[in-house]
Amino acid sequence: MIKQDFDVVIIGGGLAGLTSAIHLSKTNFSVLLIEKNTYPKHKVCGEYVSNEVLPYLNYLGFNPFEFGAKQISKFELTTHNNKTITANLPLGGFGMSRYQMDYQLYKRALETGVEVLQDAVTDVNFESDNFQIETKSSKSFQAKIVIGAFGKRSNLDVKFNRKFITKKSPYLGVKIHVSGNFPQDKVALHNFKGGYCGVSKVENNHINLCYITDFKAFKKYKDINAFQNEVVFKNSALKDVFKSSKPEFEIPLTISQISFETKSPIENHMIMCGDTAGMIHPLCGNGMGMAIRSSQLASQLIIDYLQEKIKTRSDLENQYTKQWYKTFKWRLRAGHTIAYLFRQNWLAPILLSGLRWFPFLLPKIIKMTHGKPMIIK
Repeated sequence: MIKQDFDVVIIGGGLAGLTSAIHLSKTNFSVLLIEKNTYPKHKVCGEYVSNEVLPYLNYLGFNPFEFGAKQISKFELTTHNNKTITANLPLGGFGMSRYQMDYQLYKRALETGVEVLQDAVTDVNFESDNFQIETKSSKSFQAKIVIGAFGKRSNLDVKFNRKFITKKSPYLGVKIHVSGNFPQDKVALHNFKGGYCGVSKVENNHINLCYITDFKAFKKYKDINAFQNEVVFKNSALKDVFKSSKPEFEIPLTISQISFETKSPIENHMIMCGDTAGMIHPLCGNGMGMAIRSSQLASQLIIDYLQEKIKTRSDLENQYTKQWYKTFKWRLRAGHTIAYLFRQNWLAPILLSGLRWFPFLLPKIIKMTHGKPMIIK
């Protein structure tokens, strides 16, 4: 039976929630992780992770290569009119499915003593310097700290009247795993009119195909197959991958109402991590790394607060906000700018031609949306 009082309650069991849970539990704090879904579970995700987070994952006791992750060192970019440029990734990364990565981190969390509850949080109240958390199954918990790691869009965002939730979210994400031939050391990003598709190998030699598109462009077609045939496959590289491979899912996974609007890293005294705090455009391919990096920032500050090295909650919140923006603000701004430029169908080929003339610029652009290897205190 799960107890009622915890040092930290984490809402959401994705990458940010799981890595925070492991970090805090390793430091001997009591942690409850509340996740509405069971493990393992596929998610709409690019499934490429920058190597900047490898030192941190190793510190948490997790080595992705023990579970079949593919080392990635090369990058390919194509435009909708089939112009191509390639580059070596400055830091490199790895490919691993969310199905496998979340599941293995979940098992690691259990090993470190994290309590995990399958349930949905319906409300969080902050009073007298403590949180009261209510769940759908009528359970109630108290905590000194609450971490919000509930993803891109949640009923809790509506509950807390977060500003981004009132704005239009015009993007649709589609993902499928396939079997076929694709270099395991390469991640590709293929542009089509109205969107982009990421391609990379994950464990089991499956290829992850994940694309995002403007819903307005998508709804002109009756279904995913029609949209792919009429729009996505105008990019010959994408057509080759889709047509020469075998689907591993019965139907593609989809997610709608994806928002890249600015969010706040603190909401109602909760510390927000991962996509709950902010999302980088998938064109920049580092959302998983950002989620893990944000959990490290949050966990280290929470430990300092619970050990009374940070004296007040206000100081904790201010320091996290400052560090979050210092770490991610420029990445997000660069990501939005790059995505905007490449959304202009007339401009993308011109930009790519410029990069082909000056190939040294591409690694510099990649560095703008990626961090350095994480230092573990």
